[in-house]
Amino acid sequence: MELVHGGDWAGYRARFGHDALDFSANVSPLGLPQGVADAIVAALPTADRYPDPLCRELRTALSRAEQLPEPWILCGNGAADLIYRLVWALKPRRALLPAPTFAEYAAALESVGCEVKRETLHEADDFAVTEAFVQAVNQSIDLVFLCQPNNPTGQITPPELVQRLVRRCADCGAVLVVDECFLDFLQQRDALTAKPLLQTAPNLVILKAFTKLYAMAGVRLGYALCANTALLAKMQAAGQPWGVSSLAQAAGAAALRETAYADAVRALIADQRPRLAAGLRALGLQVIEGSANYLLFRAPETLGAALQQRGVCLRSCGNYPGLSAGWYRTAVRTAPENEQLLQTMREVLK
Repeated sequence: MELVHGGDWAGYRARFGHDALDFSANVSPLGLPQGVADAIVAALPTADRYPDPLCRELRTALSRAEQLPEPWILCGNGAADLIYRLVWALKPRRALLPAPTFAEYAAALESVGCEVKRETLHEADDFAVTEAFVQAVNQSIDLVFLCQPNNPTGQITPPELVQRLVRRCADCGAVLVVDECFLDFLQQRDALTAKPLLQTAPNLVILKAFTKLYAMAGVRLGYALCANTALLAKMQAAGQPWGVSSLAQAAGAAALRETAYADAVRALIADQRPRLAAGLRALGLQVIEGSANYLLFRAPETLGAALQQRGVCLRSCGNYPGLSAGWYRTAVRTAPENEQLLQTMREVLK
């Protein structure tokens, strides 16, 4: 079976017999916060009981953290689970995506036979979302996905453009999903979030996850924010009743208390991202100027395989609609790890 996403550490271990230095998954390089690990251990005695299907305590904690009403919050087994729940709840006939963007949107849409329309983002614009994407929404579109910042480009869609997209979707009767799973890595996140639009936009769904910022990819925990509680109820009913384990619920509540950890991750990314970008450019590579905890760049098509042989994994982006072989995405990690990546690339590229 061919996997679509990065982060396949198990496949690498099975092939090479050891672990790689993995730049293919965009999670916090500081590892699982100790407070979260402790909370998971403390919750182990509850593992013999069914988890709370409504995630009551976690949603209360999220309501405080996000400063939004508790009924506007739905938790899921990662953001991917919520993407599928939304698609299964709505069963759209036609949906709009930028290209390139996160592959799971199209996979979920195709699982219900939805026609996927892609608005190509152009290299000349550094793959930024432009007004053309807003204008591509029309009466035939039922569902629109926008990744903020976009994966794999790292590009931020300006808030003014997001506002126009919200209004356009409302006028056309489409539901808009703004995926903010990577937004909390950015120090300017409060100015960029679409949360202030929720009150007046019942057609808006925001997706967030603990996966990335808190290095909880293996725990699986995400949540949706939406003022349309009837839509959230449909999403709840569209999946299994116990979608979030008791251990994940405890981990999420603990993660929300890890404010110093989150600040440290943001500071690290703000410091290391431009350094890594400069290092890649010094190798003569084309790097897209984005804002996320990852970088999209172009290199020889053989780079990925050569790095794997030397114990380093990148995310090859040739399977993204809108990109070709030779485009790669790298996570931003710690200074020593980033330097190891650059040094290995120097050896391979020369």
